[in-house]
Amino acid sequence: MRPTLPTILTGLCITQITAWGVLYYAFPVLSARIAESTGWSVAATTVGYSAGLVVSALLGIPVGRVLDRRGPRLVMTVGSVAGVVALLLIAWAPNYWFFLLGWLLAGVGMTGTLYPPAFAAVTRWYGPRRVFALTVITLIGGLASTVFAPVTEALAEAFSWREVYAILAVVFGAITLPLHLVVLRRPWPVHKSAGQEADARAAEQETVYARSVMRSSPYLFLTIGLTLGSFAMFASMINLVPMLTERGVSSTLAAWVLGLGGLGQVLGRLFYWAMERGMSVRTRTVLIYSLIAVTAAALALDSTNAIWLIAISMGAGVGRGISTLLKATAVTDRWGTRAYGRLSGVFNAPVMLAIAVSPAAGAWLAELLGSWEAMYLLLAAVGMLGVVALFFSIPQRPADGRADGQDLE
Repeated sequence: MRPTLPTILTGLCITQITAWGVLYYAFPVLSARIAESTGWSVAATTVGYSAGLVVSALLGIPVGRVLDRRGPRLVMTVGSVAGVVALLLIAWAPNYWFFLLGWLLAGVGMTGTLYPPAFAAVTRWYGPRRVFALTVITLIGGLASTVFAPVTEALAEAFSWREVYAILAVVFGAITLPLHLVVLRRPWPVHKSAGQEADARAAEQETVYARSVMRSSPYLFLTIGLTLGSFAMFASMINLVPMLTERGVSSTLAAWVLGLGGLGQVLGRLFYWAMERGMSVRTRTVLIYSLIAVTAAALALDSTNAIWLIAISMGAGVGRGISTLLKATAVTDRWGTRAYGRLSGVFNAPVMLAIAVSPAAGAWLAELLGSWEAMYLLLAAVGMLGVVALFFSIPQRPADGRADGQDLE
């Protein structure tokens, strides 16, 4: 008996909160302990973490092709296995080079278990109801830090960081591997061409179609806009706490400011469904990425007022939360579901690279410019350049495969 759509959605929600919590959010909690225990610098340990994100970005393109042909079951199951092995390698690592190798392998696990393959799965299976499914997944995924950050901290109080990663490896494998194997057994719908089943000729036509979209100026502007916007967004977020503490804000308040930004992220996703119904693609895209740029500019104001800082952080969180859904629906909103995995994988590569380098780049820019305030102003300018590019990312005519008739303008 093949799994029902609600079963698939429930399973992916569980695996997303687990994968994000273990592979992404556990490290910031443990990084200081790793450095203290090993003698490696925090910067060195962060390089390993960023290297995993880079691997994830680079693998997105070939994995997108596999998703289009085979569906998500193989990709996500392999990702689960790679994640378990990577976490155990990180936990055991006798020196920094094995630690780095572990994170490179963790990048493979991220590619196979985080949002992109899950988005591809529900986009193809849910069809016209994909926005509902994408919203549910990102709402639950947005709670990953809320669940796993305190859990990781509690484990770190009782065990060494190596033991914590070993425990998390067991949890990750026990949850994601069986769920990906079982709930993703539904037949994968393949686009047909001229009444023929997907064969070598149809696959070639799919490739030609994808290349024609990727060579178009709207796709180029989409990739540039999302890359610039993501860089501004994550450089702003990751550097928020060190900026605030240097400004004189207590570490406790700085942590609350960052944490409430996560609440804004979840709240923003609750409203996306209404935005999707009431606004055109261009309007909601420009509005949300403008919010990201404006909140970055607001952080450039040298203020320590708690209410002001929390309001900015929650506004930025709303932008981050909705931007995830904008990226998830960027291809289908403009070109339909055809070649979704390939088209989303290509633009996701530079976006993920921008996210990977943004923490270190933000800190370096602050040092180069002489202040955090100047850095945030520059990030706001980068974000606005992204908005301009996204304005021109709407195709004049919907390409083949877009069938929902939604107003692009």
